[in-house]
Amino acid sequence: MKKLQIGLFSLLSVALLVQFCSLVPLTGRRQLSLVSDVEMLSMSFVQYDQFMKENNLSTNSAETKLVKRVGNRVQSAVTGYFAQNNLSQELDGFAWEFNLIESEQVNAWCMPGGKVAVYSGILPVTRDETGLAVVLGHEIAHAVAKHSNERMSQALLAQLGGQTLSMALQQQPQQAQQIWMTVFGVGVQLGAILPYSRLQESEADRLGLIFMAMAGYDPNEAIGFWQRMSQKAGDKPPEFLSTHPSDENRIKKIKSNIKEAMTYYKK
Repeated sequence: MKKLQIGLFSLLSVALLVQFCSLVPLTGRRQLSLVSDVEMLSMSFVQYDQFMKENNLSTNSAETKLVKRVGNRVQSAVTGYFAQNNLSQELDGFAWEFNLIESEQVNAWCMPGGKVAVYSGILPVTRDETGLAVVLGHEIAHAVAKHSNERMSQALLAQLGGQTLSMALQQQPQQAQQIWMTVFGVGVQLGAILPYSRLQESEADRLGLIFMAMAGYDPNEAIGFWQRMSQKAGDKPPEFLSTHPSDENRIKKIKSNIKEAMTYYKK
């Protein structure tokens, strides 16, 4: 009976992947998509606004300007590239925003639709503009690759049998809301987005290098940043490492992706 259930679940998964799938820009990976962009962005913007009301912006004007400058530079490069390659529809509805949060946490994240929060505690590790571009390129990559949509879809498949979000909100609204809060812990914890899968992290690493290179930042500098992050890891690693595990294998993978990223590098 158990084998039959597993078999049926596998068949359902394959059927859903065929009917409800999208492609990640640049990598071409197929991903499950049971959540429309309109639904995802609407919920994301509400959560981000709530987070901003409950947390303090940094009063350091120089650091705030730095975050906005680097964020807008990477975002501009990405949107420009997408426009040149007839991919602008992938970013429809995005409302980019870059804010520096006053917090000792070594952390940063980007919600669907380009809503970014950088915590002041990560700036000593980024050290300079290029180091910050590593972080923002990586986080923007999560949003552009729609990893949150994918995670939400996987949760809907696992817990509600593969219903689309609109169906789940109509038929099982409480369960759908609980799934959302499991995927996005905003308001529950000061870390916002819960850990991505290793596949998604690796994809964000690769795309992040490309995006920072498009913006004119040398992707070779990413190695130093991740080495510094790795050095901070101990019994209780920084929040950024708890959701973005840094290890030797990861750094090796990043090194292997630099050659590709350099083809996009514009000094």
